[in-house]
Amino acid sequence: MKSYRKELWFNIRGRRGFKNITPEVNRCLSESGIREGFLLCNAMHITASVFINDDESGLHSDFEKWLEGLAPEKPYDRYAHNGFEDNADAHLKRTIMGREVVVAVTDGKLDFGPWEQIFYGEFDGKRDKRVLVKIIGE
Repeated sequence: MKSYRKELWFNIRGRRGFKNITPEVNRCLSESGIREGFLLCNAMHITASVFINDDESGLHSDFEKWLEGLAPEKPYDRYAHNGFEDNADAHLKRTIMGREVVVAVTDGKLDFGPWEQIFYGEFDGKRDKRVLVKIIGE
């Protein structure tokens, strides 16, 4: 069995945002040479997320509104965590959107359903953050 590991780096210029990282993940799969197996892709920061969904701007806007309704950024003093950093809402949003995805690799390709893409979700941006891609298989 082969194993492949790579860190991808992202910097979302705003506090929050979504980025389709499927092309970068596909490049990793190609580099790995693995044709059958599994791919793990996970955010390496507690205020960022990796998830699978549709690449549709209306849906991304809906995510933003829904998450802000569940865990509004302000007022900062509503959260016990806020003190040194005002990012408690980002921790909660990440918990909702998830840390990682696992995708089957079949015949050298990500084995997606219709419309599925991999996204990086940022909830406390304006700095470099890592995403780990780990692939195992043959």
